[in-house]
Amino acid sequence: MEKSLNKYISETGFCSRREADHYIEQGRVTVNGIEAAKGNRVMENDEVRIDGEKLKTKKSPVYLMLNKPKGITCTTDTKDKSNIIDYIHFKSRIFPVGRLDKRSEGLIFLTNDGDIVNKILRAGNNHDKEYIVTVDKPLTTDFIQKMRNGVRIQGVWTKKCFVKQEAPEKFRIILTQGLNRQIRRMCEAFGYKVEMLKRIRIMNIKLHGLEPGKWRYFTKDEITGINHMLVNSSKTDDRSEYQDNMDE
Repeated sequence: MEKSLNKYISETGFCSRREADHYIEQGRVTVNGIEAAKGNRVMENDEVRIDGEKLKTKKSPVYLMLNKPKGITCTTDTKDKSNIIDYIHFKSRIFPVGRLDKRSEGLIFLTNDGDIVNKILRAGNNHDKEYIVTVDKPLTTDFIQKMRNGVRIQGVWTKKCFVKQEAPEKFRIILTQGLNRQIRRMCEAFGYKVEMLKRIRIMNIKLHGLEPGKWRYFTKDEITGINHMLVNSSKTDDRSEYQDNMDE
């Protein structure tokens, strides 16, 4: 069966579709010995290589979660000395689902399942991500209300969201968007600077009980729960529909 090249690559577990597009654009992908181009379609028996490495059939799916510490970069680029792949040092190829800013910490997923990445990251699927945020000065009722109702950043309005004050300089926020540096930019719009940002939940998966810098596999119940939530989620390739990075 014929399929798009980026989908074929992601289904092998090598990387996500978006990363596959980057490899193709950089001229690092060949199909049957010929340099590939975006939009190419392939058959199951075609030979696809990245950097000369022949892609193999997808292995069993791997789903794990990391309590990312500050200073780790959510990239598969090993030229970046602080990359998350070398930090995890997992036995087989995996890649992060979205990103967390290098200065941020908390929950991030890693997997070899390209389809689940596409379903989670697609903006229209509206999956919850919960954060605890500490800022540089006391919060006001006006700030909380305006954050809830949407903030104009980078020429667009953020969606209305749940925001609750937890302490004089700390609040909880639940987003269904993933605009680039969204929470930091929302705070900056009102003269606040983020001092600490920690993601504590993605969909049904909570960070609770996992020490900073540690990772673990999803439990069977967590996998069942997340698959149930993704049943009606689209995994379209429409680039305009993807969140920038499932970031804060």
